[in-house]
Amino acid sequence: MLGKELGKNLNTFENDYVVFDLETTGMNPYDGDRIVEVSALRVVNHKVIDEFSTLINPEQHITEDVVAVHGITDDMVKDAPKMKEALTGFLDFIGEDILVGHNIKSFDMNFLKMECMLQFDGKVPANDYVDTLILARHCMPEMAHRNLTVLAEHFGISPEGAHRALVDCRMNQKVYECLKAETDKFESGIKTVPQCTKCGKRMVIRNGKFGEFWGCSGYPECRNTMNISR
Repeated sequence: MLGKELGKNLNTFENDYVVFDLETTGMNPYDGDRIVEVSALRVVNHKVIDEFSTLINPEQHITEDVVAVHGITDDMVKDAPKMKEALTGFLDFIGEDILVGHNIKSFDMNFLKMECMLQFDGKVPANDYVDTLILARHCMPEMAHRNLTVLAEHFGISPEGAHRALVDCRMNQKVYECLKAETDKFESGIKTVPQCTKCGKRMVIRNGKFGEFWGCSGYPECRNTMNISR
């Protein structure tokens, strides 16, 4: 769904949503990098009922270092739909549904915003969205790393084929449901973590020069730390 303003970031667990993922030619859409693959899964009542996936011809060279990440080459995309056609199909698929993805607030939504502005007269994706990386920071504070494959392995989900968009969507959908279960554990008191002795907020594990430590989730306003007892 396109509109004048980007949708809102939510920190919620939904029954119905569309999980999506992009592969790109680089990290910065504001410096000319483009989307080369977009995939999505429609989820109704926690079950996947439909999927969408397409390669995209970015009309630019995909460098070897990028190919090493996702495996998508110039030859693979030379006959693929160009950006406007591919994004039109994607936007038709997602409709007005809430979007879910990993690190999408900082990455995927920026790519969608830039490409939609270019292709659709300045309009941007207006769908509200849920970033599972942000959720994981809240409900998995005991983990020092929370990228998608690390979370998948933690929950016993196979990461085989990671860094292709449809595979990442399938992993992310399962991770999202697992994060809901972890949040339920907090709310029921089954799972606990230390609270900051200064401000009362939940502590999270961080990496420092001398290893892992508990840091306040209220950082940078609160910089309290605690040693980890193993």
